[in-house]
Amino acid sequence: MIAWEVNFDGLIGPTHHYGGLSAGNLASQQHRHQVSSPRKAALQGLAKMKQVADLGLVQGFLPPQRRPDLAFLRRHGFTGSPPEVLANAYRTRPDLLSNAYSASAMWTANAATVSPSRDCLDGRVHFTPANLQSMPHRQLEAEQTTAMLRQVFRSRAHFVVHNPLPAEVQQSDEGAANHTRFCTSYGDPGTELFVYGRDNQTLPGETRFVARQAKLASQTVARQHLLRPDYCLFAQQRPRAIDAGVFHNDVIAVGNQNVHLVHEAAFVHQTEVLDQLQTMMEGELCTIVVSANELTLEEAVATYFFNSQLLTVAPGQMLLVCPIECQESPRAAALIEKIIAADNPIASCLYVDLRESMQNGGGPACLRLRVVLTEEELAAVPKPFLLTEQRHQQLCAWVERHYREQLTLADLADPAFYEEVNKAMDELAAMLELTSY
Repeated sequence: MIAWEVNFDGLIGPTHHYGGLSAGNLASQQHRHQVSSPRKAALQGLAKMKQVADLGLVQGFLPPQRRPDLAFLRRHGFTGSPPEVLANAYRTRPDLLSNAYSASAMWTANAATVSPSRDCLDGRVHFTPANLQSMPHRQLEAEQTTAMLRQVFRSRAHFVVHNPLPAEVQQSDEGAANHTRFCTSYGDPGTELFVYGRDNQTLPGETRFVARQAKLASQTVARQHLLRPDYCLFAQQRPRAIDAGVFHNDVIAVGNQNVHLVHEAAFVHQTEVLDQLQTMMEGELCTIVVSANELTLEEAVATYFFNSQLLTVAPGQMLLVCPIECQESPRAAALIEKIIAADNPIASCLYVDLRESMQNGGGPACLRLRVVLTEEELAAVPKPFLLTEQRHQQLCAWVERHYREQLTLADLADPAFYEEVNKAMDELAAMLELTSY
């Protein structure tokens, strides 16, 4: 079966600001309440999408979610007109205002877990939107994400978009950021690796930061995706890595087809996990283990080296799409050169400037949701959500018209900003032919 991997990036929204809302995400915390640039952030993200598309790969995107979430603020007791709600929230609970305006849905690696039709017993592509219950600002995304995925992947003959798992601690689900699929080619049966932060007995407080993904959630997703149990592996993150800022597995490992690039401190019982993956892949997996001598946990988190995208650009040839921070780090840059020079499919590197996203806690891999599609399944995706030269130009022009160059926490209380955002979203809905948005 012939299939392709399509990257659906999150289009960064006009409310992109540094709220510092994500505990355990060091970059998010370090830039809390600094001045952001929504316009620059969105254009950087669009430039990265265009660079991937220019490689000859299929590139899609998901629109930003509607913000602010006024219903969220009203549930916290704020009443009156929208300007009154925003002004009162800023005066008494600016943290809640920041939550309501969060643009974190841009990181579509957290949008859902996706299993290709080749792996699912009913022959359809399965999506489980993440409940993101561990962070209040991200909990707000699940309902809109589900609705959007059902618009983009609307063909019931080809796609199944499940409801998010219950928003409970033991079902805490963070989406594809903790899920990797290995295969020889995209159309072949895959081995699906599910990574969790805590097992069904571990309590959240047993690490310095919240261990976000629950084993039970991963098991539930695998079951409702109709995956064969012998094609699934569940591995636990090492608590020391979580405490170093590895809040998701995609901050410490990246995989694509038959390549697995992973830090030596990624998993509990790592040798056994890697051996089992190799067995499940019938010896066809190329595993590249990065030692702490080559890159420490702290350097991995600071540079987001493992949050690079690993893309197949030709048969047996892969490209690393790395954040520019890796180029600026002598040790990360030396590691990349070493990997490229070695005997493995990773043949080249492309550095991209995503500084605005990086400072808010997400790199190249955070910004994309990988969806493996056959030719027939790809044809069922509405064309407005696939990036073309014309669509790229339209979206860039839309950003230039509507996005502010700078945004602070105080700006979120500005009634004019509220109107600007609504106008921008209405125009985008028309552009993308959205039936409800």
